[in-house]
Amino acid sequence: MNDDSVPDVPLAFVSNSYLDELTNNIRSRPIPWDGYKSADLISEDELDLLKKIDKQSSEQLKMVMRKDAEKYSELYVTLLEKLKRPDTVQHILIFVSDMLSDDEQRVKFFHKISEKDANLPYRTFLNLFNVDDEFVPLMSAKILTLLIVSAPKALPFDLDEFFRWITLKLKSNNPNVYDLAVQILDSTLRVPSYRLKLWEVSQAVDTLVNLLKVRNPTPQMQYQIIFCFWLLTFEREISMEFNKKYDLVPTLINIAKAAIKEKIIRVIIGTFRNLVDKAPEANLPAMLVAKLLNFCENLSSRKWSDNEIVEDIEFLKDRLQENFHSLTTFDEYASEISSGMLQWSPPHESDQFWRQNVAKLNEKDYELLRILARLLSQSNDNIVLAIAAHDLGQYVKYYPNGKKFLQEIGAKQRIMELMTHDDPEVRYRALIAVQKYMTHAWV
Repeated sequence: MNDDSVPDVPLAFVSNSYLDELTNNIRSRPIPWDGYKSADLISEDELDLLKKIDKQSSEQLKMVMRKDAEKYSELYVTLLEKLKRPDTVQHILIFVSDMLSDDEQRVKFFHKISEKDANLPYRTFLNLFNVDDEFVPLMSAKILTLLIVSAPKALPFDLDEFFRWITLKLKSNNPNVYDLAVQILDSTLRVPSYRLKLWEVSQAVDTLVNLLKVRNPTPQMQYQIIFCFWLLTFEREISMEFNKKYDLVPTLINIAKAAIKEKIIRVIIGTFRNLVDKAPEANLPAMLVAKLLNFCENLSSRKWSDNEIVEDIEFLKDRLQENFHSLTTFDEYASEISSGMLQWSPPHESDQFWRQNVAKLNEKDYELLRILARLLSQSNDNIVLAIAAHDLGQYVKYYPNGKKFLQEIGAKQRIMELMTHDDPEVRYRALIAVQKYMTHAWV
């Protein structure tokens, strides 16, 4: 897959029953436009334009917009700038949404406004994110999404502000709200230049990962989140760090194994392909440790309705098989540690392995030792704790000069704490590791 295969999606894609229901409830409420004119909040010309569209049939609206779409885009932005009552703003946003949903090409008239004032209309909708209302920020975000993805030139505002707001919505306790936030990302990340922007926003991708791993999303939500990952991993810089930072390969394999819908498997396999295609050296070892090759061999025996998924599976199989033969014992060990999914594989208990490779644990600023120390502090898996304690014991046995570093990063203290752990295997491995730490090396 490449960026050319990213499908276009209409604005209506950013929608769900929750937003539709809010919209329909607001439509039923009248707005006293004549009273606004009497209070000099709107002009006579603005009132005439509003009366031509308010409470009109869809056919009447089409006729008006065919003739005056540019005039109405200017009207809506003007009114949103000067009117502040939430119920009025709600109605105007619905006018804008109806106008664009009926014909997305009308978005060009909104972009044209920016020729007179670079802040308009983008800042208009961005400012509405701060309105204390259930509907206004969400509908503003839906509209601004179309403006962002259709912008004919560089946007005159920093997307960080937009993405930070989306990140807050991803943390919402309302599934309907974070559903809309994920849909917005699915749309904006289709534009390649926006991907690194999101990647660099604090907690943005972390929150997406948390949604997938912790919040038990529906199959449709799983698909939408992983679709974001697929788009992000077209960028080599992101693919280099993606699995290293979030350890998502095992999670995605497990989701694919449990998936009933083909589209979920397709987008996961597409994401794996991106990771291998853009940054093979960063991802192939971890994929082998997670047994992705076995899973791909299983998938290749199934029938698929989409030929592209067949090509992606074969691509992954070929690359994984090539790498399997060149993977050294230490590569395999390092990938296992990096994945955080520790198991009693042969290297852990092989004295020969430790004699030959112990110094390699000091490479890349002690990266593997730092990971083992982090697992000791953060993991709730007794097998992981036992193996991490064992490996750090092996490290100081064969490299006694490393004792000071383990003390500096808190690993020694944590191993001593584990000597009173509830699990007998963890207690035993921690005790042996402490004994090795306290004894001079013998090899």
